[in-house]
Amino acid sequence: MFREEITMKTINKLFALLLSALLLCACFACNPKPASAPTSVPAADATDAPADAPADPPENAPEDPVVDAGADGDDWAYIQDKGTLVIGITLYAPMNYNDESGKLVGFDTELAETICAELGVTPEFIVIDWASKELELSSKNIDCIWNGLTVTEERRQNMDFSDSYLENQQVIVVRASAVEQFADLGAFDGQVVVAEEESAGASAIALAMPGADYIALGTQTDALLEVKAGTAAAAVVDLAMAESMIGAGRDYDDLAVLDIAMTSEEFAIGFRRGSSATAVFSEALSKLYADGTVAALAEKYGITSLLLDKG
Repeated sequence: MFREEITMKTINKLFALLLSALLLCACFACNPKPASAPTSVPAADATDAPADAPADPPENAPEDPVVDAGADGDDWAYIQDKGTLVIGITLYAPMNYNDESGKLVGFDTELAETICAELGVTPEFIVIDWASKELELSSKNIDCIWNGLTVTEERRQNMDFSDSYLENQQVIVVRASAVEQFADLGAFDGQVVVAEEESAGASAIALAMPGADYIALGTQTDALLEVKAGTAAAAVVDLAMAESMIGAGRDYDDLAVLDIAMTSEEFAIGFRRGSSATAVFSEALSKLYADGTVAALAEKYGITSLLLDKG
């Protein structure tokens, strides 16, 4: 009995101590006291800028250039330092194409190789998406566009052009059996007409054939294949290509060029805006025109009619 009383008293004391501890913890939780008072920071004046904040640009500050022209602004020095001229192309005859052995040949190919040899740099040809040519140029994936590139005022906003070296036209190509169906441009209303995306041919369709059902394709060769297959009524392509590939004895002997006037234009090499290489290659082109090299290449590839009168 005595032991039981002692045990109960002990339990009661322990319970009382536990209850007191719990009450003490609760008291601290409800009334926390920081170890030290926070440091007071005066509010910053809204008109004060940090000491290292950049100053506002002057009101008439010039805009960033459209394209970086190269190391230290000297694009030709940049190309010479690399030792290579990276040339953006698409594959189409007679400008740049693979012959039966797979070798890259063509008027523009040989002209580029000749000039690069004269200037001491190695040409490197890269097939690009024609619709992305300006981006490829400005990002320095390529150094120039040399592939039957038409000079336009719109393109002058994004690149520099060398002196022109060939004249060209856009022409309408249809199946030879369908020539009589297309007497004028109005005959293409509602018809599927194809051209390379972002090309001079695409611009000609928008201008001269607003009623046509235009479909953009990857290359001019794709456009001819669609006409040959009968999935398009017509293609608008370069005269240079048509003279080389269409007609009796050529790759597309079942196609024909319509005698309907379209836009005329000139070909040049496209460089980055402000590129010092533009003048270098223009001078080289002038020399090769004068010594007959350009004329000989034009004859070799069947485009003598496209030579410019440099007299």
